[in-house]
Amino acid sequence: MTPAHNSELLAEVIDLIFPDALPTPAELEARYPPRDLPQGAMVTRVGPSPTGMMHIGTLYVGLLSERFAQQSGGVFFLRIEDTDKKREVEGATDFISSAFEHFGVVVNEGRDVQGVEHGAYGPYTQSARMSLYQAYVRHLMREGKAYPCFCSPEELDELRTRQQLRSVAPGYYGEWAIWRHKSLEEALEALKAGKPYVIRFRSPGNPAEKVAVTDLIFGDRTFPESDQDIVIMKSDRLPTYHLAHAVDDHLMRTTHVIRGDEWLASLPTHLQLFQSLGWAPPTYAHIAPINKLDGSSKRKLSKRKDPEASVIYFMDHGYPPAALIEYLLNLANSNFEDWRKENPTADYRSFPLSFERLAKSNGPLFDFTKLDNISRDIVARLSAEAVYAQIVEWAKTHDAHFAAVLEAEKAYAIAILSIERGGPNARKDIAKWQDAKALMAPFFDSEFTSTAEDALSVLGNRTAEEVREIVSDFLSIYDEADNKDAWFDKVKTIARERGFAEKAGDYKRNPELYKGTVADVAKIFRVLLLGQPQTPDLHEVMSAMGRERVVKRLTRV
Repeated sequence: MTPAHNSELLAEVIDLIFPDALPTPAELEARYPPRDLPQGAMVTRVGPSPTGMMHIGTLYVGLLSERFAQQSGGVFFLRIEDTDKKREVEGATDFISSAFEHFGVVVNEGRDVQGVEHGAYGPYTQSARMSLYQAYVRHLMREGKAYPCFCSPEELDELRTRQQLRSVAPGYYGEWAIWRHKSLEEALEALKAGKPYVIRFRSPGNPAEKVAVTDLIFGDRTFPESDQDIVIMKSDRLPTYHLAHAVDDHLMRTTHVIRGDEWLASLPTHLQLFQSLGWAPPTYAHIAPINKLDGSSKRKLSKRKDPEASVIYFMDHGYPPAALIEYLLNLANSNFEDWRKENPTADYRSFPLSFERLAKSNGPLFDFTKLDNISRDIVARLSAEAVYAQIVEWAKTHDAHFAAVLEAEKAYAIAILSIERGGPNARKDIAKWQDAKALMAPFFDSEFTSTAEDALSVLGNRTAEEVREIVSDFLSIYDEADNKDAWFDKVKTIARERGFAEKAGDYKRNPELYKGTVADVAKIFRVLLLGQPQTPDLHEVMSAMGRERVVKRLTRV
């Protein structure tokens, strides 16, 4: 189906396919001029599809794209690639925008959380750009570089079956490209008969020839040229990813495309499209996916198998946004951890991300232990007020009762979170806001469920009488104004007078001489106050609780 022999017939075919007015390539070039940016500034993008909740890989690509753009003085934009209408999930587009905002990935252009688009290179939603894609499909058809294909699904299935029987490469190419070889008269007849069709790219490739590419991750590579006549416009008149990628990244003036390495095999096709349209392609960086160990082997994180594959998992569990972001930066560039140690209070945005380091990450493994450690460090650096605010914000959505408890006694909640906070050895017992309830709930009278019997059961070898005597001794000299040293001297005095060793070493050398150590006396207070044998700093716990609550809980046995 070549146009050379009958331009009028070709025009008739094109007019039937595109009866409405469309812009010309020249008009589109004028509408989307080159960006006025400093030399070396990168224009990057992320293009999620709203076919489900956002994958952590999308956040990872978005983060890397944003960081490279920002540190080069460039632009990062969000493009919603919603051309797969059959699989589109209601609410997914809104979630994409809110997820990027939640995790602090700053979008310079594109759709915001209110659904409003910002930027001069829009629309930033592909379904709103149909006239642009159709304009270039028409242009390719006029130049003989694209053609309509009327093969039915049954015919394509039969084609694949015959290819399998002959043990040849599958696809729509060469002699197997049925409508590539049909006449314009046959195409016109099919159009007038109302037969469904797609538009295919007329590949100029020859698999016997090689195409050289340079990728920022894989380096210099060669691939066989593609000879596949891929679909560029589907039967619903929306473009496929291949065409939309070329059109959008050219018109939006994207300089660097960071995407998953599953697209590396499509690169020869994409380069053909750019060349056929007369455009220079962007620079590519095909990154390895985030993996996890499954037994002894690695595999990609799967939304179907792995709840942590979706960013909503981290939002639901209450990971501080900065924790997941810093963890992903650590996966991308292994020197991030050393940089953080050298710059403990610096904004992660000042970390110099590099493609060279990214190329060495080679399929990073997701590690919850590492993520939790990073998160604990981040939470430990926050003020009690900041931690309180973020816990309440999370709990309002995920645990309304706990949120109400915290808000009813805000000053007390902040005092609890101030325990062992702010010093060089700040407590690191919160990795995610979900952890806070178990740690904080026992402080509140309405949530404290430990009974006197529970306390004695935990204490095991301490009788009720012995516990009452130790508590009575302590309360007779307890002064809420005591500093930690004065307070602890009183505890040691009680321990000594009641037959406990002040030093663990003394007890180890002569256990028969003592009932235990001063730590065992402190354990009595911990269990009575919070129902637990291990608690944060006991002096600070009592200070936060206040005398009335301390006395009430210590005297319940």
